[in-house]
Amino acid sequence: MTDKIRSILATDCGSTTTKAILIELTDEGYRLKVRGEAPTTVEKPFDDVTVGVVNAVTEVQELAGRPLVGEDGLIMTPQQGDAGVDLYLSTSSAGGGLQMLVAGVVRTMTAESAERAALGAGAIVMDTISSNDKRQPHEQIARIRHLRPDMILLSGGVDGGTTSHVAELAELIGAADPKPRLGSGYELPVVYAGNVQARDAVKEALEAKTALSIVDNLRPTLDEENLDPARDQIHDLFMEHVMAQAPGYDKLKSWTSAPVMPTPGAVGQIIQTIAKQRGISVIGVDIGGATTDVFSVFKDTFNRTVSANLGMSYSISNVMASAGLENVLRWVPFDIDESELRNRIKNKMVRPTTIPSLIRDLQVEQALAREALRLSLIQHKEFATELKGVRKSRDISEAFDQSGSGNTIVDMMALDLVVGSGGVLSHAPRRVQAALMLVDSFEPMGITALAVDSIFMMPQLGVLASEQPEAATEVFERDCLVMLGACVAPVGTTKGGKPLAEVTMDLPDGAKTVGLSRGDLLRVPLGQGETARVRVVPAKGVDVGAGPGQPFEKTVDGGEVGILLDGRGRPLQLPTTANERVAAIEQWIENLDLYPRRS
Repeated sequence: MTDKIRSILATDCGSTTTKAILIELTDEGYRLKVRGEAPTTVEKPFDDVTVGVVNAVTEVQELAGRPLVGEDGLIMTPQQGDAGVDLYLSTSSAGGGLQMLVAGVVRTMTAESAERAALGAGAIVMDTISSNDKRQPHEQIARIRHLRPDMILLSGGVDGGTTSHVAELAELIGAADPKPRLGSGYELPVVYAGNVQARDAVKEALEAKTALSIVDNLRPTLDEENLDPARDQIHDLFMEHVMAQAPGYDKLKSWTSAPVMPTPGAVGQIIQTIAKQRGISVIGVDIGGATTDVFSVFKDTFNRTVSANLGMSYSISNVMASAGLENVLRWVPFDIDESELRNRIKNKMVRPTTIPSLIRDLQVEQALAREALRLSLIQHKEFATELKGVRKSRDISEAFDQSGSGNTIVDMMALDLVVGSGGVLSHAPRRVQAALMLVDSFEPMGITALAVDSIFMMPQLGVLASEQPEAATEVFERDCLVMLGACVAPVGTTKGGKPLAEVTMDLPDGAKTVGLSRGDLLRVPLGQGETARVRVVPAKGVDVGAGPGQPFEKTVDGGEVGILLDGRGRPLQLPTTANERVAAIEQWIENLDLYPRRS
């Protein structure tokens, strides 16, 4: 089909804005032609999401100079001559996106696997109910009734194991008799992905009260996790049940060439596609006004987390409360009174659409962004773990232990690429500011590539990846992804002030060698489309990817920032006194040309 697809239209219906992009097949492959946007119209007075879609596509139509919307108000497919498109796809988070409740027998086993399945499908997990979450049954029932989720995912038990706890959870959900958030005349979708032996008990408890569907167990054995069937079913039910209740989605569904996908699920799809096609480990982050989503692919395993109270506008006060004032202040390169800082943050919360007008305002906002990103990654690492109980003998007391899963699979030394998205990163006045925010918050180790999403079209490319992965990848790399460069960060310490490493770079204009000392933060230019072979010879006990004291070589791509040489240590350590800290940050600002120099 690829040779027949000449033009693709993709929209993303966000909570406030609907974005549309037009992709065309050229002599260079698939390229982004134009982009348009319009306010989302899922709420009054329009109560029809397709109004916003048509408005956004109409802007694309005018910019592209070709008809895309017919006289009947419908998007024209397939392409006929210079009118219409061959493929129309869409994603959506309008109306609050997909909100789910998950339930499992053991909090750190089947319930955690259910969370991974729901998050990977693009849902916001409102709460997790488990047999050992220390709440009484009546409290759990009250919680389920109060939440009114769009969907419930029920899991529990390995295949062939005991069924009593799963049956109890099903009876608990049946007793709560939960009502859906959207619509009043349909039954709440419930997906059961647990012990096959408990299916009859689950049917008896839920089939008469809910729209029950049964898929393969997401934890068939202790050392196996099978999330795809549950994720696929969630996607199908999202469109069939949930979105069918939202105004205008029945029309949107009839227009698209493939099922509408939840926006976060689509972003996860493009991250997975890039990781698979390149054979690399990736972390992607989308920092918004209310939430921060983190996506990762390590060892062919995909994970997504949502930090629901860490954002840059509506949730900005929560960032300060969660991080603590000292952690925010350590990134601010000037003295500021505590009350003044709190007032600046509160002003942003009550006026969420404002943007910084002064450099100091920008520096405070970017300090908060570092903490939101840092805390989101910590939460992601805690969730993206090895399966608990794998290849270990267990008893009942261990099975009901609340201490969490195994070691995190997020290995920053093995990380190949970090992709940042969201206004504070994508629209930073200078790209080097975005690069440093990613480095300061995520603390990549060894040699890591850095990039940002130019105009936030990863959702549209994600849904496209499910239909035309090659086209999605081409546009992602050529038009969406802005390469910033690479970060070289040795891990370890030396004695007597000796350099951490000697870094030799074969640059287009000749070789350059730099001795990287502790506390250094340097920038070496390497432009877009350029590459350099980087050889790092670390000091004894210092690691850059090949082991302590072992040399490491890697070819890196250039970008708008170039190569950052970071000798500040891992974990990153800033000077403890205020004067030394401000002096160090000012030196880094000068080295990186981070902000305009004052006259």
